[in-house]
Amino acid sequence: MLGVDIGTTSTKAVLFTLAGKVVSQFAVEYPLLSTVADMAEQDPEQIYAAVLTTIAKAISSAKVHPAQVALVSFSAAMHSVIAMDKDNQPLTNSITWADNRAGEWANKIRDEMNGHAIYLRTGTPIHPMSPLCKLMWLRHDQPAIFAASARFVGIKEYVFHRMFGVWLVDHSIASATGLFNLLEMDWDQEALELLGIVPAQLSQLVPTTYQIDGLSPALAQQLGLLLSTPFILGANDGVLSNLGVNAIAAGQVAVTIGTSGAMRTVVNRPLTDPAGRTFCYALTAHHWVVGGPINNGGSVLRWLRDELATKEAADAVQADRDPYDALMDIAAQVGAGADGLLFHPYLAGERAPLWNADARGSFFGLAMHHGKPQMIRAALEGVIFSLYSILPAVEELIGPTQRIMATGGFARSALWRQMMADIFDREVVVPESVESSCLGAAVLGLLALGRISSLEAIADMVGSTHHHQPNPVNVAIYKKLWPIYAAIPVQLAQQYRALAAFQRQ
Repeated sequence: MLGVDIGTTSTKAVLFTLAGKVVSQFAVEYPLLSTVADMAEQDPEQIYAAVLTTIAKAISSAKVHPAQVALVSFSAAMHSVIAMDKDNQPLTNSITWADNRAGEWANKIRDEMNGHAIYLRTGTPIHPMSPLCKLMWLRHDQPAIFAASARFVGIKEYVFHRMFGVWLVDHSIASATGLFNLLEMDWDQEALELLGIVPAQLSQLVPTTYQIDGLSPALAQQLGLLLSTPFILGANDGVLSNLGVNAIAAGQVAVTIGTSGAMRTVVNRPLTDPAGRTFCYALTAHHWVVGGPINNGGSVLRWLRDELATKEAADAVQADRDPYDALMDIAAQVGAGADGLLFHPYLAGERAPLWNADARGSFFGLAMHHGKPQMIRAALEGVIFSLYSILPAVEELIGPTQRIMATGGFARSALWRQMMADIFDREVVVPESVESSCLGAAVLGLLALGRISSLEAIADMVGSTHHHQPNPVNVAIYKKLWPIYAAIPVQLAQQYRALAAFQRQ
């Protein structure tokens, strides 16, 4: 079974046995285009080519016969928008979740256009990442493009149309657009009226288990598949990551830190937050994922390497060491709490629970006795604190949570994993499979084909590589610092907006 994940920085294809063991994998990276402030776009044709290459390479490198591939199932990043003309040609690049040009329209929708009521029905917070806000920006700031658009799609819809000639969107990707009514399982009438569009300008809604076949002979030969190989539309990368680490039982939490980060848990019905702090996205009709994303995860570690520890990073490379290991060694020189130094990691604004694109990073409490070790440790702790800030909102909705299944690049660091256990005051388990969204997609494909009776079959496929228990001494320190950390961004909201406006001049 082949799981394909169309991500923000790359597309990955992983070939698994039916028992969930990795047979082969391949990835293709592509650039993020940013020629003006707040822009974050990608070339959809480049991504389509990456999808074809990763599928073909994963299959050819495994030397499997086309008939051995039971299914191809997809995961994809959320919130992308591509405007298409009447001839099904793109009028724009793929405008990604990281594009913040709709910031002012997000504020207007939230403050003046009944935005909170739309959020309560659709589960997608009012933020520039949301296609709802992106389309409002296109309508008013790019009116010629908007007027010429026959439809608006996301990147996975674009890929499937290129492969099969149909416009389909799964309930999971749709639930992350701000345009999909979670209870009605249909496009939200008020949201569409706000934008001045009709359902015919959006793709046909289908379940995440929807399957399609009928590859062209040329494409089947290129990919190394049969014409009849079933393709499963799948879901978004966040909900599939929960599935891929077996965090689908009540109270279990999946936390991911890659370039950005997220905290998510599964519930059995749509749930939105009266205070608007969390998202709610579909996995299946009986599995819904609530939680929140943060903008700043591994990107903070890269910033530390490039701006605060250039010499140490260079020395590590010279000694044939990972420069990030050198950063962890520096951070380990001081204990929990970084001697009273706090860091808010809002280097690229922030999403949950603030949903404030104007938020800006800061060290708080800086004193003469603080140096590089404290600053690096405070930054690492700040990323975990930022994720932890989502937990109170989640637990208000669903009740107490238990262990954490942790994935992403950060999981390579024992120090960072232990920080998570101590700040969350919960056991942290790292699953064996690092490509959780690809495995989640593959298992969803098995369910779609009737090869398994429930998603709980994932439990037999997910092992573990690390376990961390909270350190009571560190837990006590973080509990003292947490109220201080949480109060600062609330009190600085007005200053964030003023400073962001100054920086954009």
